[in-house]
Amino acid sequence: MMPHEPHAGAGAERGIMVVVVGPSGAGKDTLMNLAARRFAGRENVHFVRRVITRHRDAGGEDHLSVSLEGFAAMEQSGSFAVWWEAHGLRYGIPAEVSVALSRGHVVVANGSRSALHRFQAAFPRLKVINVTARPEVLAGRLEARGRETHEDIMARLARGPLTVRGEYDVVELDNSGSLEEAEQKMIEILDGLLTKAH
Repeated sequence: MMPHEPHAGAGAERGIMVVVVGPSGAGKDTLMNLAARRFAGRENVHFVRRVITRHRDAGGEDHLSVSLEGFAAMEQSGSFAVWWEAHGLRYGIPAEVSVALSRGHVVVANGSRSALHRFQAAFPRLKVINVTARPEVLAGRLEARGRETHEDIMARLARGPLTVRGEYDVVELDNSGSLEEAEQKMIEILDGLLTKAH
């Protein structure tokens, strides 16, 4: 994690910033994509397109790809509400999210458990959705990817807890079962938050 000050003025919103976190293999990207499709056309729900120092053809989420130099210039100019570094990459949440939040909307972003204190400092109304799955389910999904050995996967799962540490408003979403059940739970969570935003 690198030093960072939250974007000035980012805390004066009436809406709710939702940060989706979870370990590799939990399925948070899949659930976010499904939720984005379900809420497509709703003016009061926004899914953030992150800025990442990763090539645009690298796969995964739709993101704005920038160089390290470009990212640094954006950070210096106040283009981010929050940014952090993880796994050798830098990730940024555009400062424009404050516009939607000021209108009382719900904004959903793909985040990181290690960066939650950054989000909490920037957004007074923060909700964390922690997508998890049972360790054996995570191990099976990670093995299916074929990127790591079984030993590496088990060591990864043993390194850190699946829960969120710290004083945050967290809801747990277990994605060990069917994707349809987890998707419905995600929709219910976001629908509930829409009634609280104003």
